[in-house]
Amino acid sequence: MTQKSINDLSYKIIGCAIEVHKELGPGLLETVYETCLIDELITTGLSVKSQMLVPIKYKKKILNSNLILDILVEDTIIVELKTVEAILPVHKAQLHTYLKLTNKPKGLLINFYSEVIKDQIVSYVTPAFSDLPKQ
Repeated sequence: MTQKSINDLSYKIIGCAIEVHKELGPGLLETVYETCLIDELITTGLSVKSQMLVPIKYKKKILNSNLILDILVEDTIIVELKTVEAILPVHKAQLHTYLKLTNKPKGLLINFYSEVIKDQIVSYVTPAFSDLPKQ
C-alpha cells in the first residue's frame, strides 16, 4: 500500500459519489445516498463494508460501542456521509474519531446536500498515511 494507491482509491470513491449525486441530486435522506453509493462502489469492483461497529480501545482493552461508521472501502478508506446544510466541526470530529479508533490511513466526509458535491467533500489523512511510501 502506498500514498498514491490510497489517493487513487480516494479518486474512484469521489467519482462514484459524484455519479450518485448527478443521478439523484440533493435533498434525499442519507440512507438513500448510502445505498446508492454502495451499489456504485461495488459496481466499480471495489470491496465495501457498511454500517460497521467501531470498537473502542480503552486502557489496553477492546470495548464494544455504538459507534457505527457508514462505509469502509477496500478496508482502507472510511467514507462518512452527510445530508446537512453545512459540514460542522462535529462532523469532522466524528470522522477523526473513526480514523483514530480504526487506524485507517484516510477518510472522506461527503455531504450530499449540495448543488455541487465536489465542494462538499472533505478529505483527511492520518499519521498512518504519512508513514506509507509515496509511490
